[in-house]
Amino acid sequence: MTVLFKSLRVIDPHGIQDAADYFFNGSDIKPVMDSENKEADLTIEAGDFLASQGWIDLRCLAGEPGLESKETLESLGESLKVSGFSQAVLLPNTQPVVQSKNEAEFIKNKTKDFFTTIHLQAAVTKDTLGEDLTEILDLHHNGVKLFGDGLVPLSNSDRLMKILQYLQKFNGLLFDQAYDPLLALFGQMHEGPVSTQLGMKGIPSLAEEVAIQKNIEILKYTGGRIHFQTISTAKAVDYIRLAKKEGLRVTADVSLYQLLFLDEDLKAFDANLKVNPPFRTSSERAALIEGLKDGTIDAIVSNHQPVDFDQKHMEFDLAAFGMAGLQTFLPGLVKLSEELGWPLLIQKLTEGPSKVLSVSNAKSFTVFDPKEAWTYHLKSNRSLSSNSPWFGKTLTGKVKYVINQGKFEQIDG
Repeated sequence: MTVLFKSLRVIDPHGIQDAADYFFNGSDIKPVMDSENKEADLTIEAGDFLASQGWIDLRCLAGEPGLESKETLESLGESLKVSGFSQAVLLPNTQPVVQSKNEAEFIKNKTKDFFTTIHLQAAVTKDTLGEDLTEILDLHHNGVKLFGDGLVPLSNSDRLMKILQYLQKFNGLLFDQAYDPLLALFGQMHEGPVSTQLGMKGIPSLAEEVAIQKNIEILKYTGGRIHFQTISTAKAVDYIRLAKKEGLRVTADVSLYQLLFLDEDLKAFDANLKVNPPFRTSSERAALIEGLKDGTIDAIVSNHQPVDFDQKHMEFDLAAFGMAGLQTFLPGLVKLSEELGWPLLIQKLTEGPSKVLSVSNAKSFTVFDPKEAWTYHLKSNRSLSSNSPWFGKTLTGKVKYVINQGKFEQIDG
């Protein structure tokens, strides 16, 4: 199938290009020269749209295997596609945990025909308990390149050292959501004046900061690569900035919603805003914004964590952590675009994560309307979960067309 996009404005890390015609020939998409034939099977008037390389999400979660009521692999794949993602990293936190070649093969077979290319992050300790290591080399021989315990921090220093040493045998990449679990024990939200007012146990910024500082020091000792996920504090940004200046192989990402909410937004006790790491203060947010601008933070992630209805609709301190974040991703970008600009945001979804994964993203394209309004409700929701503070609300920003490795999809609804 051939497709002609007329008067499309393409965003790259350097700016928004002037409107031009683009032709998809069934395998690649390229600008149309004036002398070329512009006949196509489908012609799209794209003057109101923006486009970029396809987006890459470094952090999303499904429920399958074992927790299919939250999200099946199929529903995750559909949600990724309609949300504009050409590639995504899948966390291992299922039941059973994805920690051997059998589970890895299961995921690979189930996702091989998805529109979105799936990269599996396999657990690096058995059952993500932080003690015994999984069969890292065996998993690598079966095509796994990314390792980490997903939602669980690697807090055992001895195990972290050994993991980094093992991964260097094949230049493997370690993902870690770094925080000290004992400092965060029983915490419900950011520790500060608001948590005191609300009478809730807080999660101090210190819990994240000491873990990242410690892990960077271990990395200096062992060598290797670490990608810090969902950082949320000013000092974390400082530590990672310094590590990069010292030449360490360190990268980092931040959850999109961490840039959109603050701890004070929890005053209504909406359990859909209960996430880990928690929303922090305006000064911490300002440091994250600066980290994005100066390149300390390499990527923005959805951190899509589907949660059953019953696990969210209960008392705040009993509710599960996590927020569904895929279909609301573009509306969130629209909210940030005036402050950060589209070129920077797109860089954190394309070039940044592509370098983290060491993958090409050349033959992918996401076309979206930044001004189209739509309602996020049961009918439009492609996920099996609806744990979002924006569920039932009208949002602005809609993905229209996606292209990945020769596959073309028009997003309806």
